[in-house]
Amino acid sequence: MRRKVPLEVKWHALTAEEVMKRLGTSLDGLSDEEAARRLLEFGPNEIRREEKHSAVIMFLRQFKSVLVGILLAATALSLFLGEVLDAVVILAIVLACAVLGFVEEYRSEKAIELLKEMAAPTATVIRSGVKKEIPARELVPGDVVVLDTGDKVPADLRLVEAINLRTNEAPLTGESTPVDKHVDPLPEDTPLPERSNMVFSSTSVIHGRGKGVVVATGMGTELGKIAAMVQEVEEEATPLEKRMAQVGKWLGALCLAVCVGVALLGVVKGYDLMEMLMWGISLAVAAVPEALPAVVTGALAIGMREMARRNAIVRRLAAVETLGSTQVICSDKTGTMTKGEMTVKRVYYAGKMIEVTGVGYEPKGKFYLLGSREEINPLEDEGLELMLRAAALCNNASLICSGGRYAIDGDTTEGALLVAAAKAGLDVEDLKKAYPRVGEVSFSSERKRMSTIHLTPEGKVHVYMKGAPEVVLERCDFIWDGDGPREIGEDDRARVLRVNEEMAGQALRNLAVAFKELSEVPDRCDEGLEEGGFVFLGIMGMMDPPREEVKEAIELCRSAGVRPVMVTGDHKLTAVAVAHELGMDVGKALTGAELDHMSDEELEKVVDEVTVYARTSPSHKVRILDALKSKGYVVAMTGDGVNDAPALKKADIGVAMGITGTDVAKEAADMVLADDNFATIVAAVEEGRRIVDNIKKYIAYLMRCNIAEILVMVVLFLMGLSLKLPPLTPAQILWVNLTTDGLPALALGVDPAEPDVMRRPPRDPRESLFSTDVKLYLTVMPVVITACLSLVFLYFLPLG
Repeated sequence: MRRKVPLEVKWHALTAEEVMKRLGTSLDGLSDEEAARRLLEFGPNEIRREEKHSAVIMFLRQFKSVLVGILLAATALSLFLGEVLDAVVILAIVLACAVLGFVEEYRSEKAIELLKEMAAPTATVIRSGVKKEIPARELVPGDVVVLDTGDKVPADLRLVEAINLRTNEAPLTGESTPVDKHVDPLPEDTPLPERSNMVFSSTSVIHGRGKGVVVATGMGTELGKIAAMVQEVEEEATPLEKRMAQVGKWLGALCLAVCVGVALLGVVKGYDLMEMLMWGISLAVAAVPEALPAVVTGALAIGMREMARRNAIVRRLAAVETLGSTQVICSDKTGTMTKGEMTVKRVYYAGKMIEVTGVGYEPKGKFYLLGSREEINPLEDEGLELMLRAAALCNNASLICSGGRYAIDGDTTEGALLVAAAKAGLDVEDLKKAYPRVGEVSFSSERKRMSTIHLTPEGKVHVYMKGAPEVVLERCDFIWDGDGPREIGEDDRARVLRVNEEMAGQALRNLAVAFKELSEVPDRCDEGLEEGGFVFLGIMGMMDPPREEVKEAIELCRSAGVRPVMVTGDHKLTAVAVAHELGMDVGKALTGAELDHMSDEELEKVVDEVTVYARTSPSHKVRILDALKSKGYVVAMTGDGVNDAPALKKADIGVAMGITGTDVAKEAADMVLADDNFATIVAAVEEGRRIVDNIKKYIAYLMRCNIAEILVMVVLFLMGLSLKLPPLTPAQILWVNLTTDGLPALALGVDPAEPDVMRRPPRDPRESLFSTDVKLYLTVMPVVITACLSLVFLYFLPLG
């Protein structure tokens, strides 16, 4: 039996030396012999897939419904009686529906295959002190892996060396911001996204180099755990599928009772057994609305086209119907409820708070003194212009314009600073030429700051620094006021820290900017360069602005009885502030850490009151889903990263992002948003409700006709007419059902939505398919049709 590395070990909380000791390795790596032994012990480093049903079994499962069972029995009896045409027609309908269901189920298995494709093919390791390249599947716990820029991380590693190491964890987390790495131990309770001394399988190195010890391989990696969670999720029937199953059972019982009753009565009366069997088949076929699968499929397909036109790409037909039943929408914040474009909104400079207008990356906006409409020209204020120039130059991002659309290449926070400088009238590219960079002390999550050295057009040497306000402030001996730099006092420091807290309370992400002048370019660029002497210039507060259309969508949710819930990895304060700005009914807000200290029962008790979940991980999403579904809610859940796949598959409606989403997330989802917009989900809910309303009309329409067909034959039989064949043969009934029922019903697919479609609560998944009015309609109309058809039949019977 293969051993697994103990999952309870908090590798991030141990020192590099402790990690190597626990794993019995060193910086020289394992020997080839020890690695071979461990490969046998732990198994290959690959994503394993549980054995699923074969394609044949999958196909045969499509025939398990009661309706299909009745039709298959009718097919068999028709063949037995020599009615080949009847059998062929019935079988063709059954096979068409089975093929459609098979294709849908087969497609859903692709997510695991995509997870396997994400693994790195090779890895560079140190074995017995020698660096070599091996197939990544041969990695074992204790191997020392060498990482360089451009490498894909082949397993979960605890870093033992990190030189300016930065990774892209978007394939795993969905977050596009690069993550700076280090080797120092972290607290045991550090959340997974913040374990900056570890790198994870499927992520990639975008800057620097390092070494790491393998602590997990294959299914033990974070990627492997996601694969296991995806495989554990069982597909659930949609609300309509459950109701259709109930209708099928009801029809099956009705069919059996009528068929057996008529056959027995006929035999008692002395009718021929074969004639009675033909009557039974006709009654069975009449009881089953053969057009129903085609009509429902057609209606859902029309819904899919309408949703696609509104940027909602539905990947599974049944999802169209489930959307109409959605009661809770759990949505990410960044890029879905917000624009996903960091924007500078406030600038604190020389004791004044300045408002910056404009949204997104387009460099259009103005500077106003907050609380008035007094416009400020930054280029006419030496200190403000210096602050914006410093922020633009102490920066590794680029502002790109393509086809009239602006985008950021690099960190979005740095990009926001570039846009602010451009709004002030500064040309960033010209600045870079006029103030060439000659040195840099890179940003890191421990240092919380970055500094660059530049030559000025006057031949001076400037050092520009940006970073966390409290960190930058510590290194400042001066502050810029309206007249220039002066010595900074304790009152100044207290005021800056107070303003920083106030801005953070408004959901702003703050960076401070400072500068100092040197007499010459230093020989070395290190942290010694940043020790004191800086002039504090101010604070720039930025935020990811909410989408305007989402505010309207939230209001529409309120009138439609759909509860929006924000589930984000961002800080609680920021999340709550954005929720308020969007107009959400903010009740309780919970963090991922608080969820970790709650039992499932405790979460179920408060899940109705919580509107915002902050600092969450994908495993938290699954718990939130379970709590909501245990209360009977139909839940839609959004996601974009690989680790969102389990939640997307588990949700009643999994919604992936079309622009920022990974292929794995899209494959696991039922719907993909082409525009990554929350408002599109609400539009899809509206379309889903329209389709569900129309499907209910279809079913009532078809059931009316089928019940009438049964009554016609039963009434005529009970009248004692000497008929060798039933009034309608199976083939004739199928023809009637597919033409007079099917084609007119398909036209109902384009029926517009009812005026109140988004002014009423979602229907309860447990309620009956038919309202009281529809039940009355299904009682009266078949009787009227039966009376008319029976009279017509009796009138023309003597004419042959």
